Amino acid sequence: MARPSKPLISRSNAAEAALEVIDEVGLEELSLSLVARKLGVRPPSLYHHFKDKSELLQEVARMMLVRMPTVNDATQSFEEQIIARCVVTRRTLLKHPNAAPLILRYFPRHLLLAAYERAAAEEPYPTAIHLTVIDAIEKYTFGTALFQASAEVRGIPPMPAVDAARYPSFAKAVADNPFGDEELFVESLRMFLVGVRQRLATETIGKPLDQIG
Repeated sequence: MARPSKPLISRSNAAEAALEVIDEVGLEELSLSLVARKLGVRPPSLYHHFKDKSELLQEVARMMLVRMPTVNDATQSFEEQIIARCVVTRRTLLKHPNAAPLILRYFPRHLLLAAYERAAAEEPYPTAIHLTVIDAIEKYTFGTALFQASAEVRGIPPMPAVDAARYPSFAKAVADNPFGDEELFVESLRMFLVGVRQRLATETIGKPLDQIG
């Protein structure tokens, strides 16, 4: 029998198949057998590309990150550009809620060095706080996406019903909140970035809050 002109599988199409399986059956149910079946090959074929399932999942996480759309609108302020990029990142992760935890489990930060470089080059803040801003925005963006994805996978609302009799203050805060999930994410980012500007304007960077004022 003649060999196929192109290999039946590669690292990229195996990762793509694995992501499809995760979307269909969930992360915990993923197996190399299901991925091989999706590709139309036998499971041992996958071991030519991955030493184990963990390495395959790591490739899925890498693929999800490198496929993040880019956003660049020079007409917007730095802060609004950052918010737009964070929204796109969050939306992209939430397209695959079953797979979103892989970003936490196998976070390939080395793949983001170019994005970090761009952010640092564009930041209008002193270099002493560049990492503070990048770190906070990154963790908030991925963290909120993972919380949202977890709720979607479990079929529960991100915020549970709050008993107003037991938790009156928090119940009122929830009831008076005018934002949807994504709007709340955006408004929280805006508040953080406004706070950064305010701290710089008052030269309070590095001081505890009780020493400000």
